[in-house]
Amino acid sequence: MPSQRPFRFGVNMLAPSSRDEWVGRARRAEELGYDVIGVADHLGLPAPFPSLVLAAEATERVRLNTFVLNTAFYNPLLLARDLTTTDRFTDGRLEIGLGAGYVKAEFDAAEMPFPAARARVDHLEHTVEVLTKAFADPDFQPSPLQQPGPPLLLAGRGDRVLALAARHADVIGFTGAAAGKDGGSPTLGSGNDVDERVRYVRTLLAGRTDSVELNVLIQKVAGEADRAALVDEITPFVTAEAAAAVDDIPTVLVGSPTVMAERLRERRDRFGFSYVTVLEDAMESFAPVIGLLK
Repeated sequence: MPSQRPFRFGVNMLAPSSRDEWVGRARRAEELGYDVIGVADHLGLPAPFPSLVLAAEATERVRLNTFVLNTAFYNPLLLARDLTTTDRFTDGRLEIGLGAGYVKAEFDAAEMPFPAARARVDHLEHTVEVLTKAFADPDFQPSPLQQPGPPLLLAGRGDRVLALAARHADVIGFTGAAAGKDGGSPTLGSGNDVDERVRYVRTLLAGRTDSVELNVLIQKVAGEADRAALVDEITPFVTAEAAAAVDDIPTVLVGSPTVMAERLRERRDRFGFSYVTVLEDAMESFAPVIGLLK
């Protein structure tokens, strides 16, 4: 059965123009009731680890998450050192988010080879194994403040990443994407697409079902007055059927705060999504929904 965990809410922050702006936005996220501040790992955005340490200095209770690291960019043991240091410098508020990496242009810009999908997932799996071993090793320093290590979120869409998450993750992140037509770019998946991915994971969780949290990243949030504009915006990224039934797209929310809150209750019942992350551009407009669901 789908999880009935209490809701948790995260916001993925974007690039600040200054230290003061970053501090102010982190404090504002906490003030609005968000539980987690996330930092993505893309070229052109702030480096995740110093950003999270500064956010921790500026706040009191929010958790801090790498949402998500491009694991292909990192040596696993050196990453373990960065993670345990950050866990200590954030007073044990760190949550680790990992992904396999997918933006070829960023690999090209960094003058790094872009491995095939299989090799990127192999590296992700190896990284999880190295981190687990390092966190459990009493001789590895600095040791994590949280034991046996910071909670792990693994996010993805493919069978291998989701199977890896089912074995190891504390949180499984669903991108809500569906395969593109004729091998093209992924689209925003419909409810049926996401249903299939959730069912796949649940068949693999076995006895871990109740201990694993399911996360969804909301790509677009809009008021009812902006529905038509939102449909126009996402039409290139969805099938015609999905565009005609935008309320069934699990990574999109449209309507008043009350309608959005009810939609998220329905999605928790249907998919088990109790941990909901929005992008920073929706941080203010989504905040009233948090008050309705906590």
